[in-house]
Amino acid sequence: MIQIPSTQITVQTTRKYSLLEKLQFTILICVLLYFGKALLIPLSIALLISCILYPTCTWLEKKGINKAIAIGIAVLGLNLLFAAVAYLLFLQFANFSNEWQQLKIKLSDTFKQLGVYLASHFDINKEQQDAWLKNLADSSGAELIPFISFTLYSFSFTFVLIILIPILSALILYYHQMLVKVLYTLFPANQKEKIGEILHATVHTYFSFIKGMLLVYLIVGILNSIGLTIIGIPNPILFGFIASILTFIPYVGIMIASLLPIAISWITFNSIWYPLGVILVFTIVQYLEANVIFPFAVSNRLNINTLATIVAILAGGILWGGIGMILFIPFLGILKLIADKSESLKGISILLGTSSA
Repeated sequence: MIQIPSTQITVQTTRKYSLLEKLQFTILICVLLYFGKALLIPLSIALLISCILYPTCTWLEKKGINKAIAIGIAVLGLNLLFAAVAYLLFLQFANFSNEWQQLKIKLSDTFKQLGVYLASHFDINKEQQDAWLKNLADSSGAELIPFISFTLYSFSFTFVLIILIPILSALILYYHQMLVKVLYTLFPANQKEKIGEILHATVHTYFSFIKGMLLVYLIVGILNSIGLTIIGIPNPILFGFIASILTFIPYVGIMIASLLPIAISWITFNSIWYPLGVILVFTIVQYLEANVIFPFAVSNRLNINTLATIVAILAGGILWGGIGMILFIPFLGILKLIADKSESLKGISILLGTSSA
């Protein structure tokens, strides 16, 4: 296990900044993050990936493998892992699509029953319902072209990221010594050793954290799948592991992931007990994840309080959209690691920590 240096690191500053200067600096960072997201999002993902792969590359280099080859092996291995996960999910989606016709019929029957219910309880006849649906279709059709344009843009941007991010990760790993030297120039010369210790602790602690979290997601996905299988939900592996992956977004991800299996179970079985069963399974697994699995699997827990986590999720969503809700959590963890090692950032460490004293 990687040990974090216990010595308290003190980073001296040349002057104290006023509250107004700190506020101006914060606003400037937010503006840069928002308008520079097209560049900063792939760079951020690549930086996090390079932090994860750095210990592996270092280990391969110690075995006598050339630096460039070691980086290539590490990046290729990670790509193969993601490809394997994507392929397994694709197989589950293919299995789900085979049942779509049956689900479509049941969904149509459900809408007919809803129409009868509206007519009998709210005196909304079929003609009024058809007129409302026609107006909805017309308004949706007017927005169809912008929606298609946005979808094509998102797809093309994602495709570029898939190609670009591994290249950026490899380049960051290859030029990491140069980047560290540039970082050193931003601080006084007598602080180089201390900054190096902070970087070392941050990279290796985050690497250990990610390894633990991957184990957490695997265990949670298996437990979700077993629970959904027991209550008889179709495609339990697909829904179970989607819910596991989306738990990367704290609090919000599991609620989003539960909507589809709840809807499918309600349409398939036409009973309220199956959706309640899905909610019960996810609730039990999430309780086990928070109180048993996470503390057991993650040896170096970041100990970030709930308030800071929710604020990071909201800020990430506002500035970078859905991907920001994911990326801002590990960045908050890295900030907490740096703040724990720096006396000048003691206030941030207390603000992000879980201690209420």
